[in-house]
Amino acid sequence: MSKYLVSFPSGAMDVSVEELPAVSEASHAVVQQAKEAGVWVFGGGIDERVAPVLVDGDGTVREGTYPQTRQLAGGYAVLELVSYQEALVWAARLAAACRCAQEVRAFADDPAG
Repeated sequence: MSKYLVSFPSGAMDVSVEELPAVSEASHAVVQQAKEAGVWVFGGGIDERVAPVLVDGDGTVREGTYPQTRQLAGGYAVLELVSYQEALVWAARLAAACRCAQEVRAFADDPAG
């Protein structure tokens, strides 16, 4: 089994305020299906009200981000699945629920874990 990150940036979900309850209900239904199927590891949305920081090895905390991750916001799900093809199926379910395309990335297997 491998773990997959299924995600979308917050700006990709272009729905009206009136549509939000239906989108929320649909996405929570897919999450519940993933939990019931035993493939759900973790998921959620980035709280954009909390500013990101960088923490050095000595514990020093600095405001800001790496330039490459400055726009990191949105929704994320980590699923543990038997195949990449299965990850694409779950991504399609989430895309339909959230009404936006989902990005799929595979985590590298950890030989120690």
